[in-house]
Amino acid sequence: MRAVADDLVLVTGAAGFIGSHLVARLLADGHRVVAVDDLSTGRLDNLAPARAQAGEGRLQFDHLDVTSDAFDGLVGRMRPAAIVHLAAQVDVRTSVERPLEDARHNILGTLQVLEAARRHGVRRVVYAASIAGYGDPPADRIPLTEDVTTPPISPYGASKRAGGDYVLAYGATHGVEGVVLTLANVYGPHQSTAGEGGVVAIFTGRMLAGAPCTVFGDGEQTRDFVFVDDVVDAFARAVRVPEAAGERLLVGTGVATTVTALFGHVAAATDYPHAPIVAPERPGEVRHSVVDPSRARSVLGWAPWTDVPAGVAATVAWAARAGDR
Repeated sequence: MRAVADDLVLVTGAAGFIGSHLVARLLADGHRVVAVDDLSTGRLDNLAPARAQAGEGRLQFDHLDVTSDAFDGLVGRMRPAAIVHLAAQVDVRTSVERPLEDARHNILGTLQVLEAARRHGVRRVVYAASIAGYGDPPADRIPLTEDVTTPPISPYGASKRAGGDYVLAYGATHGVEGVVLTLANVYGPHQSTAGEGGVVAIFTGRMLAGAPCTVFGDGEQTRDFVFVDDVVDAFARAVRVPEAAGERLLVGTGVATTVTALFGHVAAATDYPHAPIVAPERPGEVRHSVVDPSRARSVLGWAPWTDVPAGVAATVAWAARAGDR
């Protein structure tokens, strides 16, 4: 059996929002990267910066679904030292309407990745979990810490939490080192309007177009908005830090931002002159969601550095450039 390639990292969901930024970061750190994406939501254009910086033979792209048998064959051929598993179904509404589809991607897809890792000697699997897996915790458990066990309130939250549980279980039963990074509301360039941080993309797109924006409820709901570059730094550390094995870590800023305040930041960055349309609060929406990143700081030596106004300004600048193409 061919030895594991110590400098090789395989990234699933590599043409997506976080994955495309992570591929560029791993290349900058000196890794070789196998980028895997089925392009159902990811875009090859997102990988253009990574392709521009990759030297000969340092970046390989494979158009694959992780639930296919071909994925196992790829892992067997390439023998990466680590897999970062970002590929997922991320839309809560889709999970409610089509829970079997959600489970196929988020649970069975994760198991396929773990089985390939087990069979082919991959040392570490780093998994992107979601803050939705923590449900709607009581006010006295905000900010969230890793020991909160509030049940999820959507099939999406349940499937992503289950995926993280399987990752850690494979460490205990098969020796595949698992690291689970539970992400707060990630936002930034390349983001679609799906997922927990999608409100930034929605506000940005509509304000740049001069279109009306809607705030649901009183706008005082709070979220922990964390910029994609900061999140990618956490993943890059989780790939290499030995002490991260077996850990479930929360990745966020620890700062609560209301939806009203976020609206103001995006409006300032886009010179948007209109007030939001106010609509009734959506049923089932979590009221407050902020994480305590202390353990990630302790284990990974990680801390976020981008505040919301700066991150929003960078996101708006990217979106404006992308819209001019």
